[in-house]
Amino acid sequence: MTETSEKVLQCLIIGSGPAGLSAALYAARADLAPVVLSGMDLGGQVSKTDTIENYPGFVDGIEGPDLVEIFQKQAERFGAEIVFDSATEVDLSQRPFKVTTYGGEYLAETLIISTGALVRELGVPGETEFTGRGVSYCATCDGHFFKEKDLIVVGGGDSALKEGIFLTRFAKSVTIVHRRDELRAGSYLANKAKNNPKIDFIWDTNVTEIIGEGTVNAVRLKNKKTGEEVVHDTDGIFIFIGHDPNTEMFKDRLDIDENGYLIMDKQMHTNLPGVFAAGEVGDPHFQQVIISAGMGAAAAMEVVEFLESEDA
Repeated sequence: MTETSEKVLQCLIIGSGPAGLSAALYAARADLAPVVLSGMDLGGQVSKTDTIENYPGFVDGIEGPDLVEIFQKQAERFGAEIVFDSATEVDLSQRPFKVTTYGGEYLAETLIISTGALVRELGVPGETEFTGRGVSYCATCDGHFFKEKDLIVVGGGDSALKEGIFLTRFAKSVTIVHRRDELRAGSYLANKAKNNPKIDFIWDTNVTEIIGEGTVNAVRLKNKKTGEEVVHDTDGIFIFIGHDPNTEMFKDRLDIDENGYLIMDKQMHTNLPGVFAAGEVGDPHFQQVIISAGMGAAAAMEVVEFLESEDA
């Protein structure tokens, strides 16, 4: 289905990460024949993750692209259709909803939005090269690999401190590098971090380069006030400077919070009947594969209930 069609789908899913593909599985098993618009990257962030060790059922871990492939095959087995196309515009003014893509238009009685969120990158030399080889954006995912190592954490907000404190379970030391002279995090986390004997702070400083040979072994730091540059040895760098949810297309159409996340209730309902959301597009807190997958399943179950209630 890559051109304009008058066929009205029962369920259209925008996004193909763990939330979208799990939603597709559950919707397909309910005989809704869902269509998934994959976006530019089938699987989203997971497809770019080297190894996932905390998804149940894979004792020895699994590479991100392999997990995505399994999700896809399982959804397709029950009748989901994965379309390698991206939504460019949505019309939510009436049902069926209209979604325009590069390849055509889709009409759907219900939508599940699972467009995810992008981690903010530093944009410095070495960051892309060493992602998965000492550069990480998820302490829960990768902390286990850094037992008794010296680590850098970049950021000064709640996420940076929470993840930095978590890393002290494994690391020998954690140095938090912050571009300001005071933390943005709440006082509880700030005090907890400052009182942790494994945590040190470097203030008023930016990371300007990530250095290594095969894996990360140092970062270049520049003090914003003095201009002084130093090379700081480290075994890894964890970057927590925020996420940007992919919600631009839904602004002025759906309720969105001050940080750009879709607002939804515990049943994955947005403010518009028939439009549901799942995964990191509406989850600023957990940001884990298993959580997103569960949200996708829940959204699909709510779609089924919504359609059945209309037929009753």
